Amino acid sequence: MKAKKNIIIVGDRVLIDADERTDKTATGLYLPPTVKEKEKVTGGYIVNVGPGYPVHDPNVIVEEPWASKKKPELRYVPLQAAEGDYALFLRDAAVEIEFEGKKYLIVPHSAILALVRTEITEGYAET
Repeated sequence: MKAKKNIIIVGDRVLIDADERTDKTATGLYLPPTVKEKEKVTGGYIVNVGPGYPVHDPNVIVEEPWASKKKPELRYVPLQAAEGDYALFLRDAAVEIEFEGKKYLIVPHSAILALVRTEITEGYAET
């Protein structure tokens, strides 16, 4: 029996496939790993996005929460980041994980500085 594993990101976090930095400078000098780790800002493509910031539904008024057997439905404010975006983020806020042999970074949405989103515009003709 085959099973497929999925990573489910929770809250206001995103899963990023970080850019691989080269270990060699333009002049040919090899850099130790500690130099790469000291970079404050890095980038990568967003692979998965959490549901967003959880918020309370102001329309639900429960006077006796222990009497209710129905669990209140959570609502989220969606994140600005989307799958496929290129993100520039603070490296110090990232948590490195390895999933199925590949390294990823889990980054809180607040640590993302900028997003680059490619949008396809149909019918665009250059004149």
